Amino acid sequence: MQRLYTIILSLMVFAFGANAQMLEPIVWSSTIKMTSNNEGVMTFKASIDDGWHLYSFDLPENGPNATKISFDKTSGIELLGDIVPSRQPIDTVDLVFNIRVGWWDADVEFSQKFKVLEEGKYDIAGEIYFQACNGETCIAPTTETFDFKEGQIQATQDVNNVPQSQNVVVNKSSDSSWWQPTNVPAAKAQTPQTTTNAPWWQIFLWGFLGGLAALITPCVWPLIPMTVSFFLKKNKTKAKSIKDAAIYGISIIVIYLVLGLAITLIFGAGKLNELATDPIFNMIFFALLVVFGISFLGAFDIKLPSKWSNSIDNKVESTTGFISIFFMAFTLALVSFSCTGPLIGTLLVEAASIGDISGPAIGMTGFAIALAIPFTLFAIFPSWLKEMPKSGGWLNSVKVVLGFLELALALKFLSVADLCAGWGILDREVFLVLWIVIFAMLGFYLLGKIKFSHDSDLPYVSVPRLFMAIVSFAFVVYLIPGLWGAPLKSVSAFVPPLKTQDFNLYGGGFKEFDDFDEGMRYAQEQGMPVLVDFTGYGCVNCRKMESAVFDTDKVRSVLEDNYVLIKLVVDDKTQLSDPYAINVEGKEKLIDQVGKKWSYLQQHKFGANSQPYYIVLDNSGNALTPYQAYDPEEDADAFANWLKDGIKKYKEVK
Repeated sequence: MQRLYTIILSLMVFAFGANAQMLEPIVWSSTIKMTSNNEGVMTFKASIDDGWHLYSFDLPENGPNATKISFDKTSGIELLGDIVPSRQPIDTVDLVFNIRVGWWDADVEFSQKFKVLEEGKYDIAGEIYFQACNGETCIAPTTETFDFKEGQIQATQDVNNVPQSQNVVVNKSSDSSWWQPTNVPAAKAQTPQTTTNAPWWQIFLWGFLGGLAALITPCVWPLIPMTVSFFLKKNKTKAKSIKDAAIYGISIIVIYLVLGLAITLIFGAGKLNELATDPIFNMIFFALLVVFGISFLGAFDIKLPSKWSNSIDNKVESTTGFISIFFMAFTLALVSFSCTGPLIGTLLVEAASIGDISGPAIGMTGFAIALAIPFTLFAIFPSWLKEMPKSGGWLNSVKVVLGFLELALALKFLSVADLCAGWGILDREVFLVLWIVIFAMLGFYLLGKIKFSHDSDLPYVSVPRLFMAIVSFAFVVYLIPGLWGAPLKSVSAFVPPLKTQDFNLYGGGFKEFDDFDEGMRYAQEQGMPVLVDFTGYGCVNCRKMESAVFDTDKVRSVLEDNYVLIKLVVDDKTQLSDPYAINVEGKEKLIDQVGKKWSYLQQHKFGANSQPYYIVLDNSGNALTPYQAYDPEEDADAFANWLKDGIKKYKEVK
């Protein structure tokens, strides 16, 4: 009878294998080579699929699972030194766990030297413990064994690497009907992804908006009619004036594009990738933006040496044609630097910190196009000059508004530095309080309640200033609930993560089980469907999914009212009080940890080994919907709709 049960179970596993999502992004191999009569080297090679990464040896606690190569048997040899990788891991900061981590994202080899104590007699065996992730999913911590009597890494008998076609015996302490394999409906294709940078059009848009802001500053706006009038008076024909103005605009674009390319060449692609998470760079950026903000508020002007502009003026007078126009454009860049410098600096900081080598050049192109367009358009349509708003105190008000915005943006970089370094000086409440104060002061300034020494008198509040003040105060009101833990999703990319919040009235959470059998029993008693969540302490994408989707009111309300949630952590190293064994190809493997038990359940029942992994079951253990995993494009509405579809299918089954 037992033999018949095993055959049937194997056929079921095979049948459900079509829907399995068994990933093997890292394949290990090994070699052993004698370098002398009594010394040799063992080499372990990890072949890593594109888009995946293998974590390094030394990682802080409470983060992803580090790679470990351990030796259980070293009979007849002495290990010499430590294991040495063929290349150093990429050093970065994981902003989800707020820790510095290292990983390899391409094939890497690990070498261990040894000395043979007795010639021709040695026995070496051990295991490799590792976890792999990409931009979308992680696999459960996995163990591969090696035995150098054969010179190859052998397939492990660990539960975390059980092939679905093998003979297994279900945990006899569980209800077998719940643990039986189930036919998971066809799921959407899961394509490995890597973390991507901001798209080029977004960087270009930031630059373009920055250029528009620069236009309405006191250093640039008055120069538009002066420059256009110069072209119109200098040339006898309108066509020649338009041509010169077009060359002038193109020269502006070239000047700022060269500046962006220079930043890229100076730092290089590797350094730009470090900017996003390096505490020192982020502190430098914070200080720069504070200086820029104070400058815009009127404390001082950031000016280039006057001899530079004088030298360029001389070049304009001593040259003709295209060269003369180019130097005129260069003069504009120098003369307007006190206003454009802070905007350019902010743009370059933001573009560089996204980690894209092309960011500064693309951002500067957008900035220059916005700055150049008016000079060309007004030369083509000179009658528009009469419609231009006259220079006045409103231009200085624009600078002050930009100053407040610079100070608010500076806090973002201070927050990143604080998270990366783990200082804990700028938690979410402190950040929000500072933003609330800054934007409230901006609102009062726009209403004329705050006045700086260089501001003109404000006899009345214009309609544009009133609407800008309304927007500023509305934003303050929106931020206030965040002090008590409101998600504030529209600004979540700027503020520190919710877990840095000390006081959270929005906390709590829905009822959940951390044991599969207990949760299933409760679901049967209550007559409710089940949401099983396979997760991991070291799964970065699980944390992203929880903060972006699970912590939303829409998803929370659906779960609380309709589901029994069972959350199973596959890397939980808690020892089981009652260990048991499974049988794999005639060999027993001990299940002695909670995480191993749930990892085995996921592979055995659903034919999957990646996390996060969400599946809706009826209270008999049958899958009702395709599984869900982490999707960078996923939102709370889509996940809530998926849950509602599970409820609908449960009612149909009932």
